[in-house]
Amino acid sequence: MATTPNMPRNATRSLAHTTTDMAVLPEQETIRDAVSRLKRERIIAAAAHMFYSNGLSNTTLEAVGEQLNVTKPFIYSHFKSKNDLLAEICSRGIRAWLDVLDRVVASPGTPTDKLRALARDLMLAVIENQAHIAIYTREEKHLSEDSREAINAMRRDFDRKFCSLLDDGVAAGEFSVSDVQITSLAIGGILSWSYVWYRPDGRLSSEQTADTVADLVLALVQAKAA
Repeated sequence: MATTPNMPRNATRSLAHTTTDMAVLPEQETIRDAVSRLKRERIIAAAAHMFYSNGLSNTTLEAVGEQLNVTKPFIYSHFKSKNDLLAEICSRGIRAWLDVLDRVVASPGTPTDKLRALARDLMLAVIENQAHIAIYTREEKHLSEDSREAINAMRRDFDRKFCSLLDDGVAAGEFSVSDVQITSLAIGGILSWSYVWYRPDGRLSSEQTADTVADLVLALVQAKAA
């Protein structure tokens, strides 16, 4: 297994930006619901930091509580167990990818336009969820069967929709791909594995990295203007 990079700065964003998040509340959300959501996000951020740095087995809910200066019952009021908390953290990467894919597919543009935007935004989603993806890769074996199946269902949904986008590009004569399924897996691997090598303080910014990776993805499908 590859060595995981140092804890990404963005892994603790929800812990540091709770007051900012209060300004962007979902429509119809009550103040009570907003406060509960923000408390939940603080727990997730602290747990992700500790799971990432110390590993699941070496992190107790008591330790997470100490990090937040709260009691274990406070955590149990939002999560039934450590496994429930792990499942939420592990699902964040693929949930972010599905959100990006659904948004891009629904947007106007050619298959090439959409694939470029998708690859770029998926790369940024990996960077944003770097710690969550690393935790999922390392700790998947500890997930309950139901949690694992729920995540796998989201992954299958993503694969199906992504293959459909590649099929559209082939049908439009914009992509030259001999096997859509293999190509989709290869692109997914390039993007998802970047959680291992991306460094926030590296040579390229996150935006530059995303643009470079998008160019590589288009080259892989031999994209050409319609």
